[in-house]
Amino acid sequence: MRNIRDYKGKIREERETLGSASPFNIVSESLTLRNFTLEEIASLYSQHTEQTGQVFSPTVIEKIYDYTQGQPWLVNAIVREMVVKICHNDFSQTINSKQVEQAAQTLIMRRDTHIDSLMERLKEARVQRIVEPVILGEIESYDLLDDDYQYVLDLGLLTEFTDQLAPSNPIYGEVIIRTLNYRSQMDMMKHHHQKASAYLVKGKLDMKRLLSDFQQFWRENSEILVERYQYKEAAPHLILQAFLQRIVNSGGKISREMASGKGRLDLCVHYQDLKYPIELKRHYSDKTYQQGKRQLANYMDKQACSEGWLIVFDRRKTPSWEQKILWQTKSVAQKTIHIVGC
Repeated sequence: MRNIRDYKGKIREERETLGSASPFNIVSESLTLRNFTLEEIASLYSQHTEQTGQVFSPTVIEKIYDYTQGQPWLVNAIVREMVVKICHNDFSQTINSKQVEQAAQTLIMRRDTHIDSLMERLKEARVQRIVEPVILGEIESYDLLDDDYQYVLDLGLLTEFTDQLAPSNPIYGEVIIRTLNYRSQMDMMKHHHQKASAYLVKGKLDMKRLLSDFQQFWRENSEILVERYQYKEAAPHLILQAFLQRIVNSGGKISREMASGKGRLDLCVHYQDLKYPIELKRHYSDKTYQQGKRQLANYMDKQACSEGWLIVFDRRKTPSWEQKILWQTKSVAQKTIHIVGC
């Protein structure tokens, strides 16, 4: 929704130009449609209510804002999905929170032109340079005049939240991951990996069996799979999420908290009203596991969970697979943390 600044790029063979929209390499006027506030979304939807009588409760509007962060196209697309597709223009129906979730998931899976064209930018090296550390949660500092940094912000793909760079909204965040690991998802479907039902024991996911299966899958396939990825540093994180997505597609969901500067990626698998918090880290030093346990304990507090899983990817060449593949259970601040080495 922003006017993209003039960025140097090769738009003619063997010549570097500014690629401006103007034939004189000048943009005389730049128009930006900013994101809506919560109050503006409520005002916008109230116009629909006045015309049709269909009601949007404050809870529903807040949920829409949480999903979209006020991104104008998403704000309109999600309500159209609910009113036209879900309610079939039956204005006597009151929109509810479950319909908001259904509409958001439909937009994520359908990837309309707006989203698809935005995700196409992920292939660009300058976008990868900024997006990949966000997926990994790594600390990166950028000059505010850095063209790549400003380019990604101007696209609206990422935004700054309290000194951290993160996806502009949860819908974009989900689509970024699904776009980057799509091939892995398809490969897993072809090889008939287990669905969630195979891991259910008395209504709970057997995370020990599920993640042990991933450890074996990773040991057998990691070298081949990582080479397929453009985002090679983030490939382990993306492949695990493809593995988990395959599991929860039959009735669960994964929430993700991605932001540069965290030093990890927080995931939470939701299945049948239960939460399974997971933290992903890359092995940097002997301190990795200690830091990871503290960070996961804090994330578990946020999720109100007493059990969590710390998954550490060790990409060093020296340790053998017997050393990398491990499972340890620790007690930290009266919480049970399972350390899963890959």
